Amino acid sequence: NPPMQPAASVSRTGEYAARGDYHRELSPDWEFYPTYLAKLERVRTFLEALPADARVLDAGCGEGVVVDEFHARVRIEGLDPNYSSARVRQGSLLALPYEATTFNHALCLDVLEHLSFDEQPRALAELFRVLKPGGMLLVTVPNLAHLQSRVHFLLAGRLIRTASPLKHPGDRPLHDYLDLARRAGFRVVRTSGIFPTVPVLTRLIRKHPARLRPLHRLLTRLLPVPGWCFLSVLHLQKP
Repeated sequence: NPPMQPAASVSRTGEYAARGDYHRELSPDWEFYPTYLAKLERVRTFLEALPADARVLDAGCGEGVVVDEFHARVRIEGLDPNYSSARVRQGSLLALPYEATTFNHALCLDVLEHLSFDEQPRALAELFRVLKPGGMLLVTVPNLAHLQSRVHFLLAGRLIRTASPLKHPGDRPLHDYLDLARRAGFRVVRTSGIFPTVPVLTRLIRKHPARLRPLHRLLTRLLPVPGWCFLSVLHLQKP
């Protein structure tokens, strides 16, 4: 894990004030433990392919785990409304404190679902604005219409939210996020998914996340249908 910033240089509000740097200090009992680690693998693949002089924004980066890991590899900086440190600037995704076309590429990892439906288009418009033409935006977002949620809808008439409405007020199915991205001006280059939520197996994995991580990985390999997966990975490009 990346080293923690000195306590004196760190400011936390919101969830981070209550829970601390919980992404940096992962619990193997966390039900989303294998999904989070799989997401980090995708992010690393994306960043490792970039040239060293690429300027990258991690928007909504939380504690800056990815920023700390890659700061010596690319010119990466983080921004988050509830966190600041030596490498993370505190600021809003709805009014990014950067000039237009500042960044070659950007990350927005598990952020959009925390915004309201009205705020999501504004955040995507801001990310579009600060990217250079041709720049890539890597987005990860939970998919409200994952496989287990669809089965639940057929049986009970409602989808399974990815978290409480207070935590994820902007919960949407994958295709709604793709529509928002296109309306913001992005071109959808590629869509993939992590963890198809096969009923029964999903319950077992979330009960034993560390021990059943290999099963989590196998399901993603065998059933790589983005609309069936809990976590969506979107590669978006500014034309």
